[in-house]
Formats: sequence, structure tokens, C-alpha cells
Amino acid sequence: MKQLYIKQKVFSLSRKFTVKDQQEKDVYYVEGSFMQIPKTFSIMNTARDEVALITKKVCSFLPKFFVEVNGQEVLTIKKEFSFFKARYTIDSAGIEVEGNWWDMDFQILQHCEVVGKVNKEWFTWGDSYKVQILNEEMEAIIIALVVAIDCVKADHAAASSAAAT
Repeated sequence: MKQLYIKQKVFSLSRKFTVKDQQEKDVYYVEGSFMQIPKTFSIMNTARDEVALITKKVCSFLPKFFVEVNGQEVLTIKKEFSFFKARYTIDSAGIEVEGNWWDMDFQILQHCEVVGKVNKEWFTWGDSYKVQILNEEMEAIIIALVVAIDCVKADHAAASSAAAT
């Protein structure tokens, strides 16, 4: 089992952060586009090769995010129409998320087998997540999924605060 940690910088406009291992060495770099359409997040390995890309669909009635790993689209996160509480679904081939993914406390399954677990670290400055990789072949997909869900949450928070003003 491999453990990785994602800690975002609270006041980063460019939305750049790193994914670290247990020895606090950088494993992945995440860079979000700033003031660019469509909004994207690129996940790169230590050689700065892109291993995953998250893209927010521009012309969509409800928010939709696409996740590509190694050039292949592996999942889509989309908002469902709801009057009261925001609801999102994750569409993918063989990948499921069980638990409370809105609060970042869930496990990732592939064909009913747990391949990863995600837990939010509390009492930290900024959002921090502990990611356990149980199947290392799924590592890039799991990291991309965590970043995509965090992106969906940030987009939802920005829309809520804009609606409140």
C-alpha cells in the first residue's frame, strides 16, 4: 500500500500544488489554468510529463468535468438537476466511489474491489487529503479523481458565493 498526501495552498490564484509521498517528496505536480476557458487541471509526474487532465465543459447547462488519464477519458463528473441540495454523479467504466465524496471521505472501487481510499485531514491550513493507493496501477486515476472532485467542490463553492452576492 502506498500513501500520498495532497495539500493545497489556500491563497494560490494559479491553483498549483503538489502531491507528496510519506517522506514528503514530490510525486506529482498539479497546475490549474487561471483565467482560461475551458478551465483545466494538469497532473504531471516528477519528469513533468502529463499523466492526467481534468477539463470543465464550457457549454453545458449544468457543470460537467471530464477526466483523462494517459490521453484516455476515464470518467465524467456531472451535476444533477436538483432544487435543494447539490447532487453530482460520477460516470466511468468499472470505477465507483463509495462513501461521502463531498466531504472527501470515501473509497474507490474498480469492479467491486477497493483500489484506493481518501480521507480529509482535519485541522490543517488549506485542504489536505490522505490518499491510500491499494492498486498502484490505478494511482494516476485515483489522484486525478481526487483533484477532479476537489475542483467540482471549488466550482460549487464559487458559484454559491457568487449567487449570495
